[in-house]
Amino acid sequence: MNKVKLGLVFIFIVTGIVGFTYLSESAMVLRVLSVLVGLLLAAFVARFTTQGQNFFEFCKESSEETKKVVWPNRKETLQTSAIVFAFVVTMALFLWLVDAGLMSIVRLLMNQGV
Repeated sequence: MNKVKLGLVFIFIVTGIVGFTYLSESAMVLRVLSVLVGLLLAAFVARFTTQGQNFFEFCKESSEETKKVVWPNRKETLQTSAIVFAFVVTMALFLWLVDAGLMSIVRLLMNQGV
C-alpha cells in the first residue's frame, strides 16, 4: 500500500507540473496555482506513507532542537563579526603582499632572461 501512495504522490507532482505547462496561455496565477495544488495534494498523501511519517517526525524533532539552541547576544555577535572582519582584512593584505612579492620575482627573472 505504501508503494501505491508514493506512486500517487509522484502522479500529483507530475500533474501539477503538466498543468503549469498546459495552462501556458492562462494567467500566471492559475499556472502557479496548479503547481501548488499538485504539491499540496502530494504532501497530504505523502504524510500517510512510512517515509512521510518519518520525515514529519524528523521535522518536529528538528524544531524542538532549535528551541534548545543558545543564541549569542548582540555583544557576542558584534565581537565575533569584528574578529572575522579583522581576519579577512589581514588575510587579504597578506595575500596581496605574497602576490606582489612573487610578481616582482617573476618580473626580475623575466628581465634577466631577455
